[in-house]
Amino acid sequence: MKSVFCVLYLVLFTCLCSAQSGRVRTEPTPTPTPVRGTVYMPTEPPRNTPKPTPTPSPAANDNDTIQVDSLLIPIPVYVTDKAGRSITGLKAADLDLRIDGKTEQIGDLIRSDAPISLAMIFDNSSSVTIARDFEKEAAVRFFRSVLRLGRDQAALFSLADVTRLEQPLTRDLSSITRAIEFFPPPKGATALLDGLIEVAQYMREASGRRVVVLVSDGEDTYSDLKTTLDDTIRALQLADVQVFVVNTKAFENFKRTGVRGGNANIRALTAERRLAEITSQTGGEVFGPIDEREMDAAFAQISADLADQFTIYFYPDLETATAGQMRLISVAVKGKPELNVRSRKSFYVPKRPSRL
Repeated sequence: MKSVFCVLYLVLFTCLCSAQSGRVRTEPTPTPTPVRGTVYMPTEPPRNTPKPTPTPSPAANDNDTIQVDSLLIPIPVYVTDKAGRSITGLKAADLDLRIDGKTEQIGDLIRSDAPISLAMIFDNSSSVTIARDFEKEAAVRFFRSVLRLGRDQAALFSLADVTRLEQPLTRDLSSITRAIEFFPPPKGATALLDGLIEVAQYMREASGRRVVVLVSDGEDTYSDLKTTLDDTIRALQLADVQVFVVNTKAFENFKRTGVRGGNANIRALTAERRLAEITSQTGGEVFGPIDEREMDAAFAQISADLADQFTIYFYPDLETATAGQMRLISVAVKGKPELNVRSRKSFYVPKRPSRL
């Protein structure tokens, strides 16, 4: 009887244990103690974990849009004395910046060692055939002198009835020189204004100081009739591009006739005024070489200008300005009226930017 009772007791105990086997106590997994200087990362991220909703910034509106209330306007500045020697030791406090005649505070001043993004445009129409070989050689020498290894980048365009990108922006000097050496032969008409607008749009995303060097006689025989000089300057200003021009008209005439100077016809005078306006508004300069020596000197002077210039930055008030409005710029050295200051002459107020 006693043995039967023991058997029944063991059966009852086994049943009770089986009934409770599904309730397993789960102990929390201990969190490793982080070691100073390291960040603990779990070996496998948790699955199906909802992403946290970001907390809106106090500056955000109902649409979670953060408004950016300022935008830098770069103003390249080149200062020379009466003898044409560059002045490089100036500080922001030495300069008087005026926007629409009103004195404004300079946001920053950057020296000439800032990186350069440079686009050279070769007029490749039929009007510039005679001196092309020497112009190409001078351009190669220019790139070798101006581009700093690992810092600056350059692109090459050909300009005729259409504009072609012969070499995208690159820091590889050999790629630039090869593109110049294998340049297609000149032919066709010249869509100058359309080409400058296209290059300006290409340069808008380039980093550093943005410079365009145009090698052309300045004549335009093929641009869209709706494209105006003002449209072109606006595109260049919106891209913050500084334009230098090597006017090849006198050089071509000299190579053709052997006579220094030439026939100042209406089209040539119009081209000269066009080039002068473009460079004046963007802070560059026009060079009109006659012979090989002056052609080399023109490219050398552009290189020297870029080495000695500096850039000041201005923060326009986007709260009170009207988007698309043109604002006039003037820069002078305080108390030094005898110094010549070359800078861009205007900018267009951008739309007030925003980002999510």
